[in-house]
Amino acid sequence: MLKSCFVAGVSLLALTVAAHAEGTDTLNDVLVLGQRPAAKLDQPSGTASRLGLTVRETPASTEVLTQEDLQVRGLRTSREAFDDVVGAISGNVPGNPAVVTLRGFSGGAVSILQDGVRVSTSTMVTRDTNTWHYDRIEVIKGPASVLYGEGALAGVINKVTRKPTLDGDHGEAMVSYGSFNTVTAAAGVNVQLSDDVAIRADGSHMRSDSLYDVDHNRTRSDGLTGSLLYKPRQDLSVLLAVDHYSDRYDGTYQGVPLVARATARDPSDAVSTSNGMVIDKALRTKNYNPDGAYSGADETTVRSRIDYTLGDGWSLANDLMWYTATRDFVLSGDQNYTAPTAAFPNGSFARSVQRIYHDQQFWNERLALANQGEIAGLRNRFTVGGEYNHTNFVDPRQQSAVGAIAAVDPYNPVLGSFPTAASVYKSTNVVYDSKLTTTAAFVEDALNLTPSWLLVAGGRYDHISLERGVTDLNAGGAFSSSNPNYGPVSWRAGTTYDLTPAVTLYSQYTTAVTPVSSVLTQSLANTKYRLTTGRAVEAGVKATVLDGRASLTGAVYRITQSNILTRDPNNPSQSVQGGQQESKGVEMMVDAAVTRQLHLSAGYSYTDAKYTALSELISGVRVDRTGNRPINTPDNTVNASALYSFDALPVTLGAFVRHAGGFYTDTANSIHVQGHWVLDASVSYKLTPDMTLTVRGRNLTDAFYGEYSGYPTTNVYIGAPRSGEISLSAKF
Repeated sequence: MLKSCFVAGVSLLALTVAAHAEGTDTLNDVLVLGQRPAAKLDQPSGTASRLGLTVRETPASTEVLTQEDLQVRGLRTSREAFDDVVGAISGNVPGNPAVVTLRGFSGGAVSILQDGVRVSTSTMVTRDTNTWHYDRIEVIKGPASVLYGEGALAGVINKVTRKPTLDGDHGEAMVSYGSFNTVTAAAGVNVQLSDDVAIRADGSHMRSDSLYDVDHNRTRSDGLTGSLLYKPRQDLSVLLAVDHYSDRYDGTYQGVPLVARATARDPSDAVSTSNGMVIDKALRTKNYNPDGAYSGADETTVRSRIDYTLGDGWSLANDLMWYTATRDFVLSGDQNYTAPTAAFPNGSFARSVQRIYHDQQFWNERLALANQGEIAGLRNRFTVGGEYNHTNFVDPRQQSAVGAIAAVDPYNPVLGSFPTAASVYKSTNVVYDSKLTTTAAFVEDALNLTPSWLLVAGGRYDHISLERGVTDLNAGGAFSSSNPNYGPVSWRAGTTYDLTPAVTLYSQYTTAVTPVSSVLTQSLANTKYRLTTGRAVEAGVKATVLDGRASLTGAVYRITQSNILTRDPNNPSQSVQGGQQESKGVEMMVDAAVTRQLHLSAGYSYTDAKYTALSELISGVRVDRTGNRPINTPDNTVNASALYSFDALPVTLGAFVRHAGGFYTDTANSIHVQGHWVLDASVSYKLTPDMTLTVRGRNLTDAFYGEYSGYPTTNVYIGAPRSGEISLSAKF
């Protein structure tokens, strides 16, 4: 079905192009997708600072993916968008959808924001939502706790939703059909009700038999966002917004489990191990979750933003947010290979099951007072403010031991039904109840010593109070609790210097903090530990060339995280703080409108990451991991794209390349996932000035590759195979 649709789409494009070629010598409307002025350095970045600094003035590496970028590159979901960030890889781990590795650190070390607000640890709240709802995705690379508190060690990704504008009525719509019976429909409309009031609403729906072409992995995702802008005068702006997202994944994809090479029917070289285990291509589409397994979430956000200009350079900004979510994780968490027996001559997978539920409510209030003026005749920008938030979180968790349900044959699995009896969950049957309150004060300042030389500094103090209780239902309802408090201080100091109006040098030193594990889901034992500390130094260059049609950026950095958990050398059974992890690397990006027809962009990153002090307890023995590479950390990544628009025809050709080097799934570095290259391509045809038809091919070489690892370490998530998609987009 999809193949015939794909061929029909290509044929339609060819026939329409031929008709235009025969009917006219030149066309007034030339399709130009993504070919805007390439220099973005003089645009403000609200995520990197609250001072109104431009990207050029910010002493840090930043990256912005606009809504146009997302559509041109075919980035449908959060995971696909995050994976396109230079230096990052992302994976759809069931418990951590769209989890990110950046600059050698992963999981909770990368903060994900919703319109500038951090709801909680990214591994807990991030979902793989439709990118249609984002005006842009802004990325700060490197520690950013000075802006957003604990957790922002490796960087921050801010999902900025579309908002109303006072520029008249307009809208957009898109529908697509692709491989694996994937259907997406989305639309948005901006309505100006008066000179000072506008509203915007966006909706999206996606359904697929499986985005990864996996059995029993039906996917549904919906989004509805709406907002109202009231701007009665130039000095006052009020925004009110409501966002709702829901998703569900049947038989959640756990990745492909490793098997012995001797029993593999089609062994691949995608993964190499120290004990001879392999990934079998014959298992590519298999799913070993029992019938009835699923994961999903419903989340709703209500927020307001008020900007008020007080006069004499002073302004006030207030953000208020309320957020509620439920999340379900009902799945088989372990699928461990067992050698062949008489009952299972192909070997088998011993399985466990788990049921985890989240019920979370969160609200946040942030007030910032800013001033733009002069100090001793020097330009100065200043912001001071405070933030308060509170979270209620209830988390029932049930988990069985491995082998509590029937094992399955790798090639002919009899899945069975998901067990509901409480007697199955003897390993874990607890209810966590947490209340988290954070009070923070922050300050930032940017002082121009000269028109070309800027100093930037900032600091933040957080008071974090956690009340965490645990009821153990397997122990007759026994209750235990912990009430830790933390008081971290984060700061940064940096500078930018304009060598010329087109070339800027920068450097900065920053600090950050992050817990030893997610604050809301950490065990009671982990609540006794201090926050880990991070520090980073970075230097780089930002430049525009080709008369402003191209931007070049480069950065070198070093990040160190101290006080991670390790094993006490004098008592290996005891965990202590004292471990350390560091990464150092290089990143480069170029974005260029080379000619009117040709637009090129590329990014490269190299990361040297390792544990500089770490040991683990293996079978009662302390094992040193110092010098090993952290999991899910490739040594290099490449992102590149080329767009060519014809003068004589309303056609744009696109090519998109992604590469990630090899990485390990375990701290022992015994399971290595090979690096990979992925090639996508697109052909877009402008049917009318406001309607575009696009045919897109993904993974055109049909590469078989591992894109991420999750839990357990012997499961590897395999990237989607070759696929196609036809989409129609319109503006009105």
